[in-house]
Amino acid sequence: MAKQPKTAITPTRAEDYPEWYQQVVRQADLAEPSPVRGCMVIKPWGYALWENIQRTLDDVFKATGHRNAYFPLFIPLSFLEKEAAHVEGFAKECAVVTHHRLEAKADGRLVPTAPLEEPLVVRPTSETIIGAMFAKWIQSYRDLPLLINQWANVVRWEMRPRLFLRTTEFLWQEGHTVHATEAEAREETMRMLEVYADFAENDMAMPVLTGEKSERERFPGAVDTYCIEAMMQDRKALQAGTSHFLGQNFARASEIKFLGADGQQEYAWTTSWGVSTRLVGALVMTHGDDDGLLLPPRLAPAHVVILPVIHADEARSQVLEYCTKLAEERRAVQYAGRPVRVELDTRELRGGEKVWSWIKKGIPLRLEIGPRDIASDSVFVGRRDRSHKERRSIPRTEFVATIVRELEDIQQVLYERARAFHEEHTRRIDSKDEFYDYFTPANREKPEIHGGFALSHWSGDVEVEDVLKKDLNVTIRCIPFDRKEEAGTCIISGRPSKRRVVFAKAY
Repeated sequence: MAKQPKTAITPTRAEDYPEWYQQVVRQADLAEPSPVRGCMVIKPWGYALWENIQRTLDDVFKATGHRNAYFPLFIPLSFLEKEAAHVEGFAKECAVVTHHRLEAKADGRLVPTAPLEEPLVVRPTSETIIGAMFAKWIQSYRDLPLLINQWANVVRWEMRPRLFLRTTEFLWQEGHTVHATEAEAREETMRMLEVYADFAENDMAMPVLTGEKSERERFPGAVDTYCIEAMMQDRKALQAGTSHFLGQNFARASEIKFLGADGQQEYAWTTSWGVSTRLVGALVMTHGDDDGLLLPPRLAPAHVVILPVIHADEARSQVLEYCTKLAEERRAVQYAGRPVRVELDTRELRGGEKVWSWIKKGIPLRLEIGPRDIASDSVFVGRRDRSHKERRSIPRTEFVATIVRELEDIQQVLYERARAFHEEHTRRIDSKDEFYDYFTPANREKPEIHGGFALSHWSGDVEVEDVLKKDLNVTIRCIPFDRKEEAGTCIISGRPSKRRVVFAKAY
């Protein structure tokens, strides 16, 4: 029997994908569980990744006319009660503050006292509190459109937490806009969906499907919900971003009215849209391999790490001087609109230990530089998207001249790999038996990687969704935009169907 190659991460993806994910997050030093169950501590490398996501999107939001603001963490319970579908949708996930004081008992325990007159809900999403402010700010059609975004934290009580993917508290952005007409609000909804899709594909190197959610999967209180859906390497779907056309539902609940040009009072039309730190988990599961994290250069916290190779103390100053100068040269170069970010690793660790720590962090380029490299004025380069054994020595001047092209090539390689995987595991299925076989694991106790995206006919009946959720834990991920109407028969109900939709297991 051939000897199995060793990997930096155990178990491998094929052996135990959920545990592989947890190990990559831990060994890449992205985050760890906090003392509060369901919450996480995002560590510097993970937070730097989120900052790059945030910075890139924030630039686009501002370029499309949106301005940042901040709204309270606490929402009066009565605000949520104004929109029935909204409160019903979030009721089971809400954390509620009922007291505002602690008193110490004789045994040292702290006991809540002083009940609040009205309970406060810890922000699960901000439509209702923001709507109350919009109602004050908007008087006339001249105040519209109002385009607001906030970067914030939210709390949704989570029973089965998983770092980045599902945590009780997480970070996100939520856009909230108000418009004079339905057409303008719908245009905004689709514009922001395209912003998310463009970011996912061009910056995250993650192919996505865009489409509309079914009624069962719609955001509570929305008229229509649109989404981007990505396929992870265990072939499950991840909802990576949503954009909601809220119609006048929240405007009526919050009394967001304006005086139109014709002198008549009208209810406004609103939207909301958002992405979260879930995108960090998406990057791990889209690009990671059995050696750890693998980051697209456009979002990586650093692009290059320089690893000085020093075997003798007398060579230390020469090697460090050369490496420092090279780092400064690289930082003067622009990539994707920002300076190339360089890490110079001077830690007192064994060379192999340092190399593998950066491989597991997913940094795109590694440079190893010792006295021999300096003598030939060259660098020893390894790319994270290739085998760790595949390294090459190139002249320093060539590396300096080609680094931007090298980084962009890595970005494109990652996208093409993910796209090929997505296409390989997307199947048109027209029979119930084939559908059930596709989504049924061979080992129910410890399911292996199976399934993918199924393009199948759906009659539009909610009962079909209920059956598939119960039998297979499969849901409709979206009604895709890129599919034309096509007459067929629903795979479950046997009733007529106008189009195929995307079914998958999901996070």
